[in-house]
Amino acid sequence: MGELLWGTSSWSHASWEGVFYPPGTPPAEYLAHYAGVFGTVEVDATYYRVPDRRMVEGWARRTPEGFVLSAKFPRAIVHGGESQTPDPARLLQRDQVGADLDRFLANMSLLGPKCGPLVLQFPYFNKKAFTTRAPFLERLDGFLGALPRTFRYGVEIRNREWLDEELLAVLRRHAVALVLVDLVYLPHPADLADRLDLVTTDFVYARLIGDRKAVEAVTDTFDRVVLDMTPRLERWAPLLRALRERVTRVLVYANNHYAGHGPATVRQLRELTEGGAAAESAPGPAAP
Repeated sequence: MGELLWGTSSWSHASWEGVFYPPGTPPAEYLAHYAGVFGTVEVDATYYRVPDRRMVEGWARRTPEGFVLSAKFPRAIVHGGESQTPDPARLLQRDQVGADLDRFLANMSLLGPKCGPLVLQFPYFNKKAFTTRAPFLERLDGFLGALPRTFRYGVEIRNREWLDEELLAVLRRHAVALVLVDLVYLPHPADLADRLDLVTTDFVYARLIGDRKAVEAVTDTFDRVVLDMTPRLERWAPLLRALRERVTRVLVYANNHYAGHGPATVRQLRELTEGGAAAESAPGPAAP
């Protein structure tokens, strides 16, 4: 049975102070406190820029042995630049993104054993980006094959019609995880599991993203649950239990935009999945 690691997408939310972080906690101490509550975190900031060595060394220094930091590949690599529109002439093209890729991997290696999976989070691709899926899969196949095996990787696809056995075969060939995403316009992973074998390597990576617009229509802070996502979480729990039987590790991350407060979502799903044992072992302040 695989290890279950629970966390959130990022930790540096000022609105968590007084709810998750004790009142008056300096931002520089957020990560150390967070790492006393959860065993893993997904670093969102790396999507926007390659982290420098000093930043990564700080993450390593502020977290205990056994803690796991997963991170997203920079947008320059998976999006092909900083524009809102993906650039198919650049994304995953080694001659275009190689410098950013090398620097990203070199700096993430400073985490040593604390480095979790590195995620290629792709945007939705319309037909202006790729007229068909085939050229994307060909490029992805080559890119994954050239990555160093010293890291573990996950791939997140946001074109629902691309989620099929052909994609999974590419991921299995390189022992890369399909990132299981709970996102408003994608099928729930429990539905995918009814028609696909979602295990493509020896770990599972799950992201609860939700509906950003729905949450932001209710609140502009992330200090409490504002949407009841219980029915969706209840579908996640048996899926995670089943997948856990087939891998060595399951990593689960909740975004604030899922229900309004990432830590509360994580605790609710953990309780649904693990039951009383989760409540007894969960350290830190109670969720709102």
